Amino acid sequence: MNILVTGANGQLGTELRNITAGSRNRYIFSDVISPPGVETVNLDITDIAAIRIVCESERIDTIVNCAAYTNVDKAEDDAQMAMLINSTAAGNLAKVVAERGATLVHISTDYVFSGATAIPRREDQPTEPLGVYGSTKLSGEKEIEKSGCKWIILRTAWLYSPYGRNFVKTMRQLTAERDSLKVVFDQVGTPTYARDLACLIATIIDQGMLDRTGIYHYSNEGAISWYDFAKAICELCGNSCDIKPCHTGEYPTKAVRPHFSVFDKTKVKETFGITIPYWKASLKDCINRLEQA
Repeated sequence: MNILVTGANGQLGTELRNITAGSRNRYIFSDVISPPGVETVNLDITDIAAIRIVCESERIDTIVNCAAYTNVDKAEDDAQMAMLINSTAAGNLAKVVAERGATLVHISTDYVFSGATAIPRREDQPTEPLGVYGSTKLSGEKEIEKSGCKWIILRTAWLYSPYGRNFVKTMRQLTAERDSLKVVFDQVGTPTYARDLACLIATIIDQGMLDRTGIYHYSNEGAISWYDFAKAICELCGNSCDIKPCHTGEYPTKAVRPHFSVFDKTKVKETFGITIPYWKASLKDCINRLEQA
């Protein structure tokens, strides 16, 4: 099977590259720009003709779309670009996949929910995005659903890895440099280790489960605040920074964040027969990899 991975130089795409190195399937990694030393096909997914050319030349059977406009605050002032990447481009991929009789695995977000109530979110619950980022990602989901292609949508949250910019790497650095730090305690969710999500995607593909169309929620197990997450990062890194809890209102942002972003993951576990690691075990693995690097 030939699998095209878009947004391949991001956190999830990089982890997919790592874990599929020995796969019996053929993975082709693509992004808008290829960094030095990384073998990546240059592909602009806002250009449907370009998608068709790559899919035809590489005989693509499955597309894994890891590409997204993820700057939540910047999206509030750049709604047109966020819509182009998160919705229009997702629709382009879905149309090409439908034409080829292929399958699209698409990554979405917890931001499609408002997070107003402290109840773990199921896939069948009403969506209510609070800002541009969530609205454009939800629009992308709808473009895929109406395309007529075969698809799987994986919603995730609080993604981190040893790569790129993320909360774990930021806190690792700040708690090493500063004596004290304030982190919000009134936003609760569950982190997602990109390597764990990449393993799920590879399992779905390699074990022939691409026919299980639907929306699925995936994050690591457990529930914590950003404050608790920062404390755990600091301790596991052996840093002595004094981390204090604060309210969201003390650090206002352009985009509103969901206050409760915990997923109910029953559906993904039962459908694909997986066990999901606890958040702290995955965090330890990530920090170990960072330390070794």
